[in-house]
Amino acid sequence: MSGVTLDKVVKKYGDVQVIHGVDLEIEDGEFCVFVGPSGCGKSTLLRMVAGLEETTDGAIQIGARDVTRADPADRGVAMVFQTYALYPHMTVEENMGFGLKMNKVPKDQIKAKVDEAAEILQLGDYLQRKPKALSGGQRQRVAIGRAIVRGPEVFLFDEPLSNLDAELRVDMRVEIARLHKEIGATMIYVTHDQVEAMTLADKIVVLRAGHIEQVGSPMELYQNPDNKFVAGFIGSPSMNFLEGVVEAGKVRVAALGDQLIETDVALPADGAKITVGLRPQHLAVAAGDSPLSVDIRERLGGVAYDYLTTPTGEALVVETRGDEDIPTGASVTLSIAEGTAMFFDPKTEQRLR
Repeated sequence: MSGVTLDKVVKKYGDVQVIHGVDLEIEDGEFCVFVGPSGCGKSTLLRMVAGLEETTDGAIQIGARDVTRADPADRGVAMVFQTYALYPHMTVEENMGFGLKMNKVPKDQIKAKVDEAAEILQLGDYLQRKPKALSGGQRQRVAIGRAIVRGPEVFLFDEPLSNLDAELRVDMRVEIARLHKEIGATMIYVTHDQVEAMTLADKIVVLRAGHIEQVGSPMELYQNPDNKFVAGFIGSPSMNFLEGVVEAGKVRVAALGDQLIETDVALPADGAKITVGLRPQHLAVAAGDSPLSVDIRERLGGVAYDYLTTPTGEALVVETRGDEDIPTGASVTLSIAEGTAMFFDPKTEQRLR
């Protein structure tokens, strides 16, 4: 297995630049997830590693080899796409072994590799079935198995769970996490779903408009985001953002009934406006007389989400647990868990520390 290094990688389509000098180090055996909104460049970057997109400038290294100009077949990677791309007339066994057959690998070796992959993916009972007789999750496992039998240095996943329903996505997340633990390969995984990223990744790369916003472990990005974009993107439901004003070393938030938030963060001068970030689980609602009221309550069993609109028109989400049930439309007060608020420069969106 091998790690992957991107050195000032650039991608242009004519005069349009979509990847802007990306530097990234992915360690051998690491599960790295590229995450970001649609159009941020995550799939383009993955395809550049695979060799399916030409690298305009910079260098890509897999292990000790510079593969920037190498053909896809010579890079030692295997890619799993969003669509399964299985041959409908072939059995599962034939689909998984087809690439090896085309490379004239002996039949006994193909069978051994397919059987090994089928055992890892729990496909042994389905080897003689055609794709039409499989569920969506089973088809995706066959596509992953086809990659495994090639014995690549690096596995590349391009939104492989997007076509599955919600329950199957959860099951396949577990399957892929188990697969990584079992075979220990370097894996790069692209998704727009930050829940997938938080669940699977050793390292998350947050991308926006072809730039890396931040790199770190899931909890590092969640607990210590560098800027408002990362803070809002990582975490479900998203972080709440409210306008605050600096006042005598504290932050006054008009949307919360002029609450003053104490902090040891280095704040700008009195009167300066800053953006206050509050995660839903760090807020608590209670029945009380205030301009705030619950617009909608989303009940999910052991947890519920209250959606509120502040008097200043800002939206708020509050996570609640237990049996408390505040009626829709009821007036409420909000409290903030001590030391949990984050503060951002409203112009640069960088976090104040």
